[in-house]
Amino acid sequence: MDSGSSYNGCSTRLVEKLNLQGVPHPKIYKLQWINDDGELIVDKQVKVKFSIGNNQDNVLCDVVPMLVCHILLGRPWYFDKKKTLHNGLTNEITFTHQEKNYILYPLSPSQVIEDQVQMKKKRGGKK
Repeated sequence: MDSGSSYNGCSTRLVEKLNLQGVPHPKIYKLQWINDDGELIVDKQVKVKFSIGNNQDNVLCDVVPMLVCHILLGRPWYFDKKKTLHNGLTNEITFTHQEKNYILYPLSPSQVIEDQVQMKKKRGGKK
């Protein structure tokens, strides 16, 4: 989650793996900050259904070739949710969905390492 991001993003890899059907982006734009390969043209969007625990939601995402994550929930998602708060000290996200309150806690350093090892194994050791 990135409350500073002006869009919701979805990785091209996720779109391919889940065989999601994209639609043309209504406002095609260029994006450069996401990698070192220069400008990217963002010309497709896709609706993604996801869950966090028992909480299910849908979000419209711009499709971009991201390596750091498969889905980036930015300001559009934050503003769609009522009472979304980010505690900068604890890095916890609190939000309300369907009249229920949820708190997302950050992963511990050992959980981050474990996730990275698992992702590397799934990729077959490829970088």
